[in-house]
Amino acid sequence: MRAASFKGLREDVAPDDVRREVAGAGPQAGAGEGGGSEASDPGLPPDSPEALFDEVERLPEGALAVTTEGRRLKLTNWDKVLFPQSGFTKGDLIAYYARIAEAVLPHLHDRPLTLKRYPNGVDSQYFYEKQSPSHRPEWVQTVRIGSIEYTLAQDRPTLVWLGNLADIELHTSLSLAQDPAQPTMLVFDLDPGTPAGIVECCEVGLVLRGLFEQLRLQSFAKTSGSKGLQVYVPLNAHMDYRQTKPFARRVAELLEQRMPDLVVSRMTKRLRPGKVLVDWSQNDEHKTTVTVYSVRAREAPTVSTPVSWEEVARCHQSGDEGLLTFDTEQVIARVRAEGDLFAPVVSLAQELPGL
Repeated sequence: MRAASFKGLREDVAPDDVRREVAGAGPQAGAGEGGGSEASDPGLPPDSPEALFDEVERLPEGALAVTTEGRRLKLTNWDKVLFPQSGFTKGDLIAYYARIAEAVLPHLHDRPLTLKRYPNGVDSQYFYEKQSPSHRPEWVQTVRIGSIEYTLAQDRPTLVWLGNLADIELHTSLSLAQDPAQPTMLVFDLDPGTPAGIVECCEVGLVLRGLFEQLRLQSFAKTSGSKGLQVYVPLNAHMDYRQTKPFARRVAELLEQRMPDLVVSRMTKRLRPGKVLVDWSQNDEHKTTVTVYSVRAREAPTVSTPVSWEEVARCHQSGDEGLLTFDTEQVIARVRAEGDLFAPVVSLAQELPGL
């Protein structure tokens, strides 16, 4: 805080009109989750436009002109329902991504992004969009890889813009844009075949974790936000997919040999009922995975959520799938209480051993 200094007496105010200023009566810059005006009016709902953004102008037909981090955007159809069964709206989606920005942006930074847009909600047609929309604001960053100009989600205004496009899901490469052939992580997507579910995925995930511990590698878990569990091994070292993909395949095949009644490493449909597919094929330069903290287009707005291995063990022991199911409000509360459990995936450097 800057020290006070005497500037002189005001000649435009009569002495009798002078009143003592009350501390905290004015707005506080940057306060609140969204950096908007939430702190200046504690009665504002945290997901309201006035709480989320620095400036809000109500336009005709329900549109909004908002300013965040110095960027001005026009938001349309704020009240449009995207999840009919829960009533979750486009405004709710925008608000979630604005509020979770601090946690999710490190995981999006410099990664080519594939949009998955649901303009008329999760019960209607969707489409993937690799090519960055031509009508994007000039400040949205992009990167060209081959013939495709990918969007880069580098900041909060870009996340808000993506929410306004009804980009419910965020899918990113395992590589950074500056080196598409070099993955910064290894991923195993544990996908259950009915009647198996996330409880069975937890059993497989715990075995995976034990295997990596024997190899002196740290691993981290997140829910897919759908039916399964995903296990990540941070690398952040000089490796390419010619090393990581065969390694991942060998691990999956090893698990299938050890747990033949529960694990399958091939996508053959007839093999999948009641078993967990350990999908190693995501470790590919041309594939993407759902980003941590992404909303999923399910009946309810569930989120791909980082979880501790203790939580994975509790879910397996209890058989309660609900222990690893989180919606947007629960995820915001978790991050507020625990921070980003997935943060080490961005920075932890590890080398893959031979198998």
